[in-house]
Amino acid sequence: MRRYSSALEALQQVFGYDSFRGFQKEVVETVVSGEDALVLMPTGGGKSLCYQIPALLRDGVAIVVSPLIALMHDQVDALEELGVRAAYLNSTLLPEEAVEVRNQVRRGEIDLLYVSPERLLMSSMLSFLKELRISLFAIDEAHCVSIWGHDFRPEYSKLSILKETFPQVPRIALTATADQKTREEIVEKLLLNPRKFIASFDRPNIFYRIVDKHNVKEQVAHFIRTEHPGECGVVYCLARSTCEDVCDFLQERGVRAVFYHAGLTAEERAARLALFQREDDVVMVATIAFGMGIDKPNVRFVAHVDMPKSIEGYFQETGRAGRDGLPSDAWMAYGLRDVVSQRRFIEQSDADELYKQLSTQKLDAMLGLAEACDCRRVRLLAYFGEKSEPCGKCDNCVNPPKIWDATLAAKKLISCIWRIQQKSGTSFGAKHVIDVLVGKETERVLSCGHNALSTWGIGKDLNDQQWRAVLRQLIARHVVWVDAERHNVLRLGQLANNLLRGEIQVEVRREVIDQPEGKSHRAQAKASRDEILAGLGGSARQIFEALRKWRLETARALNKPPYVIFPDRTLAEIARRKPVTLDAMLGIPGVGRRKLESYAEEIIKIVRAEY
Repeated sequence: MRRYSSALEALQQVFGYDSFRGFQKEVVETVVSGEDALVLMPTGGGKSLCYQIPALLRDGVAIVVSPLIALMHDQVDALEELGVRAAYLNSTLLPEEAVEVRNQVRRGEIDLLYVSPERLLMSSMLSFLKELRISLFAIDEAHCVSIWGHDFRPEYSKLSILKETFPQVPRIALTATADQKTREEIVEKLLLNPRKFIASFDRPNIFYRIVDKHNVKEQVAHFIRTEHPGECGVVYCLARSTCEDVCDFLQERGVRAVFYHAGLTAEERAARLALFQREDDVVMVATIAFGMGIDKPNVRFVAHVDMPKSIEGYFQETGRAGRDGLPSDAWMAYGLRDVVSQRRFIEQSDADELYKQLSTQKLDAMLGLAEACDCRRVRLLAYFGEKSEPCGKCDNCVNPPKIWDATLAAKKLISCIWRIQQKSGTSFGAKHVIDVLVGKETERVLSCGHNALSTWGIGKDLNDQQWRAVLRQLIARHVVWVDAERHNVLRLGQLANNLLRGEIQVEVRREVIDQPEGKSHRAQAKASRDEILAGLGGSARQIFEALRKWRLETARALNKPPYVIFPDRTLAEIARRKPVTLDAMLGIPGVGRRKLESYAEEIIKIVRAEY
């Protein structure tokens, strides 16, 4: 039996919002009517409402397929705060707790049940589901179904069983990142016949910046301490050891940081995730084992000390910043070693040649973004098939890089590689080749007789860092390749002759060379906290700070993240309106019926005391 007469009523009474955003209303109506839907919406765009509201309007229980236990817990915590009957079945439950959840579902006391794809595919779980009246299946993070995606999960590819076993139940697949090929595979693998809803991938509140890597621990520490002191953020690293090293370095410089990777025990990961979710000044230094589905709204920055392997991965990870819509940063340091290591990962993998070829294409697109001299946002959106104009809010737009023609330098470099090979009958790595170019009399150069080569010292006009920038361009464009199986020595690619014949022009960013740290570009954007407090007078600011203190104490007592109680935007609006009656609380965005019942009296007391 429906408890709400319409989707709008559910939105207003449960979630506390007056109207839908974008195409949310159309998606809800599609699923409520029993049709399938494919929803692509950027992180923070409100995807969850697209299945949560239909779950409140259709008879039965909605089954939500979610890839991570932490994400399930976060979603259920938030729904319980709204008065929605939600639960999960996963390995964190004791056997008797799992039995009770199943009994609650059988009795019709649960509106949304969260399960992992692995559990869903168990024969016992499928048998249990056959006992129930199911309102819909929601498949979250649906890009995991695609072998061409960046977070492939084999179990997702078997979810076609939902169509085969429950042919009359509508399914909604949702993701924040999927190129055209991944979208097609989602539809094919899940046996969907969907209406497709594709929002703009743009996150206008995120400032994109990519800097030349030279001393990355010092660089990321400087970035955090000068631009985001005391704020919450995520620092991504490729290796576990890098996570620990960067975390130690940040802690030594006064940053409250913790590390997170798959080498920790489940209990350690859970404790660190809880700390990150419940505190507003924690920096999480992590591998990509951390992050999918993290709902914390006030993550003010995402930093990469290593380059991601694809634009999908980069977009997904940077999208965890600024879910509240306030100004946030996506910062990445990038260098020659990133190019070499990513190429090596592909070449040494056990994947078939088709997968290696596609992985190379994805890496090429990521390299193109890193080396780009034009608008970062235009490049990002174009990758997902969306046209746009220069944004004015990325490093290249705010401080356009100067370009220099490095074609002659590139010819010198490949000539040097070739002459070293001819002299020694073997190849050498980047450091040695650059030593020859700049005329360094190292022990190895002298012992190999490479100081007698015609290319020795012909590149003294550039320094090591500049030569690495040129080499990076050549590797990115497949003029030079790195032989991962031979100690990362440099070899000439098929396009080397094209360069020598003048058919290829090489350009390098002078800004990257001359100003490796980049410049601070956020000066033109308001700080996030200032934007929240804009328009709040003296008494309103006192109310806001009192409400934040109350929220933190309440969240700790309930063992829930503070943002699950209320986000900062809602507290600021309460402080602005200064409600002193229940009626005055109605209509404040984010204050639904259950939150009104739970917190209105305490909030009104605070307002009266501070006003």
